[in-house]
Amino acid sequence: MSLIRWTPRRTGTEVAVFQSEIDRLFGDLIRATPVAQDGPAITPPVDVVETPEAYVFRADLPGVDGKAVKVSVSGDTLTFRGERKREDKAAEGALHRTERVYGVFERKFTLGTPVRADQVRATYRDGVLEIHVPKADEARPRDIEVQVG
Repeated sequence: MSLIRWTPRRTGTEVAVFQSEIDRLFGDLIRATPVAQDGPAITPPVDVVETPEAYVFRADLPGVDGKAVKVSVSGDTLTFRGERKREDKAAEGALHRTERVYGVFERKFTLGTPVRADQVRATYRDGVLEIHVPKADEARPRDIEVQVG
């Protein structure tokens, strides 16, 4: 018995057609606009940085009125919420597609360490919400002097 190497015989067009169908399938999934029936339709992306002294949150909130954003701290949980409202500008032409998402959003983060809720600062500039949450003294790392003797 001899071994025969199997080589599939596919033309370049068959592979190209298959690839375009896969691209179309995944492209439709990625472009689909999320529709929320029971919860927030928007989930703003957030960067979280932890330093020895504090947590720093940066959230992208383009098109959101900064005065409508609410930030709260309860225990070790940070919450921010707001709403991106639909623009009610009358257009002269017909609307063909709407991909931007509007509605209420809310994000919650459990920090896991005690924080100073009375010193939390939040600023909003150029569509970015930045929240500084200082850690409580007992949560901050500290150096302990070793007694030699």
